[in-house]
Amino acid sequence: MTLPRSLLARIFLWVAALVIVTNLAWIMIFRLADAEPRARALAQFSASAVNLVRVALLTANPELRPALLQELSDREGIRLLPRDPHDQIAPLPGDGFMAHFQEQTRTLLGPETQLSLQVNQEPGLWISFALVPSEADEFWLILPLDRTERRIPWPWIGWGTLAAALALVVAWLIASRISRPLRHMAWAARQVGLGNTPPPLPEEGPEELQRLAGAFNRMSRDLAYHEKERAEILAGISHDLRTPLARLRLEAELSLPEGPAQAGMAADIAQMDAIIAQFLEYARGEAEERPEPCDPLPILEDLASHEEAIQRPLQLEAAPLPRIPLKARALRRALGNLVDNAWKYGAPPVRLQARVQGPWLELSVLDAGAGIPMAEVERLKRPFTRLETARSGATGTGLGLAIADRVARAHGGSLELTPGPDGKGLCATLRLPRTPMT
Repeated sequence: MTLPRSLLARIFLWVAALVIVTNLAWIMIFRLADAEPRARALAQFSASAVNLVRVALLTANPELRPALLQELSDREGIRLLPRDPHDQIAPLPGDGFMAHFQEQTRTLLGPETQLSLQVNQEPGLWISFALVPSEADEFWLILPLDRTERRIPWPWIGWGTLAAALALVVAWLIASRISRPLRHMAWAARQVGLGNTPPPLPEEGPEELQRLAGAFNRMSRDLAYHEKERAEILAGISHDLRTPLARLRLEAELSLPEGPAQAGMAADIAQMDAIIAQFLEYARGEAEERPEPCDPLPILEDLASHEEAIQRPLQLEAAPLPRIPLKARALRRALGNLVDNAWKYGAPPVRLQARVQGPWLELSVLDAGAGIPMAEVERLKRPFTRLETARSGATGTGLGLAIADRVARAHGGSLELTPGPDGKGLCATLRLPRTPMT
């Protein structure tokens, strides 16, 4: 048996166990403390009954003794029988209550007094005595057996149960007040991990939780401030770098004659612009875009149309898909990077598949290239990392898979790189949850 994983359940169970063990301990203490007073009271009652019966029989008229005994039996349940040497006497139980009772009774009536709860298989509280100590004739005084039974203290049990229930309710309230802020903080930390800026946590409750919430809020504000600064710096870099590139492109077109030199310079400038764009794309992140419920199919169709327009046919294999929370621009960017990688490092045909698998939406880009070793999968997801022996010898920044992996994690999903269905090529799959991440 394992403990529950939530802090609320664990605290409640520990406190509940403590309350139950404490109540059981008090019950045992009460029973031990109650045994001796009850035994003393029963011994005094038994001795008084024996002495009263003895006196009544000695002083009563012999003709009235039967009526006297009948009256005692009817009113008090007390019976009197002669003792026989052949009586089968069952010994008293050796528990604490009966041991105290036997000791107290023999102190009051004499050490020769016999006690039993069953004689000749007849139940009752049997007490032996002699009418006259000097005579050998002895009798049994039989008291109802319920005199030895301990009555259930229902008021005590009721109050104890009420106290235990109140203790459990208070334990639940205390545990919930501790765990609730931690659940909110876990949710906020998850949002920060996804690149979002959560609303400030309420700084309330115990001093330690207030300080923790305050520290988390300061961290979140600092991250948001640095993110804003980074966006401003990236905007400046984009402007400062792309303006000279535009001038170079224009000067190349005006100063160089049409031919291989001009085409080569234009290609170099376009490659530099693409590299800068991918650097900025990776550095910008996805924090600015909020997920919104949308249909993924139009995004896939738009990507397929774009690839067709630039003479890179993309086979789209997708049925109608459910609406799920998506960052549409980020998803379009991630799929575009995967398709670019398929054309750069793989081989046609390039396919884009979409399917629903349980709670996941799987978007896969497949190519017929050489694939990648499975031992290199995790390394290739890191920024600026490429396979040393590139699948086609193509060059790149090493950011395509890193961007796709980050987009998948921003949705609460993952990027998986596996061999193609026939064991050839590469299958790059974005697994995205169909429900919002909490």
